Amino acid sequence: MQFSKMRLLVATTALAVFSSVAVAQNMPMVGGAPMDPAKTIPANASKADNLTTLVAAVKAAGLVDTLASDGPFTVFAPTNAAFQALPPGTVDTLLKPQNKAKLTEVLTYHVVAGDLSAANLASMARNSPDKLANLRTVEGGPLSVRFLNSGAVIYDESGNRYNITQADVNQANGVVHVIDGVLLPK
Repeated sequence: MQFSKMRLLVATTALAVFSSVAVAQNMPMVGGAPMDPAKTIPANASKADNLTTLVAAVKAAGLVDTLASDGPFTVFAPTNAAFQALPPGTVDTLLKPQNKAKLTEVLTYHVVAGDLSAANLASMARNSPDKLANLRTVEGGPLSVRFLNSGAVIYDESGNRYNITQADVNQANGVVHVIDGVLLPK
């Protein structure tokens, strides 16, 4: 009888480990953390080591509840390195309470209403005369995405061009595309 219980315990443990590994393998990794497609954008982003500055900014702007709502949203998520590339003091200045409106403006410029996968964006670009997926952000400004041999790039209205370094990180309420720059509205 003890042997049967031991076999059952081993079999149950093995099944649990296999299930965990299988689930984790189907989840994209961002910043060393698995992104669970059943969780919201803020819940997943808060686990990613390379998105801590973005998460802090979203909290400071009071946008966590908005980005956790049904959406759907497409978020172009700048990494910590992207924020560090801004002129010295920019992030600290934006995070001050008196600059909440400007911070909100910058952050909502990274969000587009709808669930736009890379395939959706590529189709939009292919069908556009200028070969750009032209988007309107929640902030109200324009963004454009172009697909090149080297990958997808995003252009802000200030003329900056950044790379989409990781596309199609699906979330319960939209999709995240990780980018290597901070998009700036005019």
